[in-house]
Amino acid sequence: MDTWLIIVIVVVAVIVLAAVVLAARRAQAARVEKHRDEAQQLRSDAGEKARRAQEREALAEEQAERARKEREAAQASLERADKVDPDKD
Repeated sequence: MDTWLIIVIVVVAVIVLAAVVLAARRAQAARVEKHRDEAQQLRSDAGEKARRAQEREALAEEQAERARKEREAAQASLERADKVDPDKD
């Protein structure tokens, strides 16, 4: 085999190898970017869920406070009824 033919084969092999490496790097970069986008979307969704949960917690606390006040009012009414009731000892 002639020397020039060996050199051409080696050069072509190096070029093909470089193309494969470049394609692999681009594919890896695309996967990384896809994962970044997915992570950003997950963070966004988690933030939205946390905000909704916080709103529901605030509403639940408000309702619990109203229920406590109504229970206290009912208890006060029972106590007054006991004081007013002549049959109650």
